[in-house]
Amino acid sequence: MIGRRDFIAGLGGAAAWPLAARAQQGERVRRIGVLMPADESDPLAKIIVSAFTQALADLGWIDGCNVRMDLRWHGDDINRIRALAQELVGLQPDIILTATTPATVAVLRETRTIPIVFLSVSDPVATGIVARLDRPSGNTTGFVNLEASLGGKWLELLSEIAPGLKRAAIMFNPDTAPTSAYMPSFEAAARSLKVVPIITPVHSDAEIETAIIALGREPGGGLVVPAFQVARRASINSAAARNKVPAVYYQSAFARDGCLLSYAVDPLDLLRHAASYVDRILRGAKPGDLPVQFPTKFEMVINLKTAKALGLTVPQSILLRADEVIE
Repeated sequence: MIGRRDFIAGLGGAAAWPLAARAQQGERVRRIGVLMPADESDPLAKIIVSAFTQALADLGWIDGCNVRMDLRWHGDDINRIRALAQELVGLQPDIILTATTPATVAVLRETRTIPIVFLSVSDPVATGIVARLDRPSGNTTGFVNLEASLGGKWLELLSEIAPGLKRAAIMFNPDTAPTSAYMPSFEAAARSLKVVPIITPVHSDAEIETAIIALGREPGGGLVVPAFQVARRASINSAAARNKVPAVYYQSAFARDGCLLSYAVDPLDLLRHAASYVDRILRGAKPGDLPVQFPTKFEMVINLKTAKALGLTVPQSILLRADEVIE
């Protein structure tokens, strides 16, 4: 790989989360609940944990010293998300960090007093998570992953790397990640590029497989994945590879695990910002006074091995813009 591999590998080797916290004498241990997607055995989970732990440590909050983490991984099972939200709130932490809209809504349903900082929520106002973006009020604030123009950006990149593109499916799970905000720019780009847009809601590995097989039956099919449970990335990548379907994804983990291309919000940058809000709230700030923030840093990852397997030549224009190239 070229780019940030060494940095990410270093994060993966950071200290594990201890089961018990050891406070310095006379210092109260603050408790942080964390509700995250994926599975704790996923290598991506280790990167997320290590990045957040390090960002907090840089601000003076040392896990096992003056803070304790109560970490839960929820996958994309709505019932499990609700159960874990109840469990975390029952622990009465000082603050809860959530990722994804379903997790944030589930925790908010359980408490209107414990501060919540969210990540990767597309539209917090429309979903009732906050009253307004500039002054959220209530007990919740955080960081959205929504940039509506990304729908068109993903399709443009896919068309650039796969010039024979004729049809493009935008695939998502409507139960956990509605993508209505991306649709206008996606459909506008499709008209401009003379590509047929295909709206593809799926709920399971079987539906993912069926949709991608259909897309790969004729040449010219492509796939855009704007938001999907990261635990499903192996299923999506595998089906896309078997059916020779070029795909662009919303998260860099997909490209590092074998997909063709990703263009996404930088997750490590997002975690650093989230840690800064957690720090401010633990030191007395009210979440309702902290504005919801939009992403400012994006990264592009290209997998040349996958491009070769698909018979594609990655244009120099894309290689020069990439933050990471996987050989």
